[in-house]
Amino acid sequence: MNTKEKGLSLIEVLVALVILTVGLVGVFNLHIISKRGSFESFQQTQAAYLANDIVSRIKLNRSQLMSYSGTYTGALSLPSKACDVAPGGAVICTTTETRIWDLYQWEQLILGSSETINGANVGGLDTATACIDAKASGEVTVVLSWRGMNKISEGVTHPSFVRSCGSSKNSERRRVYFIDTVII
Repeated sequence: MNTKEKGLSLIEVLVALVILTVGLVGVFNLHIISKRGSFESFQQTQAAYLANDIVSRIKLNRSQLMSYSGTYTGALSLPSKACDVAPGGAVICTTTETRIWDLYQWEQLILGSSETINGANVGGLDTATACIDAKASGEVTVVLSWRGMNKISEGVTHPSFVRSCGSSKNSERRRVYFIDTVII
């Protein structure tokens, strides 16, 4: 009797499963890489927004230009007077009170206080440091430094003020965003 069996052998099934597994692992790794890239992009966008935010605040309070200079890491305490304009009633603040309020609010945004989960800030930059250098001529440099997710090698040489802003700890993961502008 001559019988021919048709169908798949166990070896063929195992080879197909190995190929499928390798493909699924590749898709999973691609997903992880795209999530990291998306997060890094979000952090860069957040830094750009925050830098432009403080420049706008300084423009509105030009008389206090030089007083905005400093390094900000989240150590400012809540000012005694909130200088936001509330609907239905105006709050009148001096230029100094406005500057103190501006810097406090800006620092809170950097720390992510506008987005919280279970009382923890989640909307800001990771281990952020912000630096402002304002000159009497109106030249302003705003630097935001934070810790990124991946290690990178820094190929760009920044001016010394930019390099000095933020911690050198985890320098291979350090991200920097800065703008130079003139406020007239």
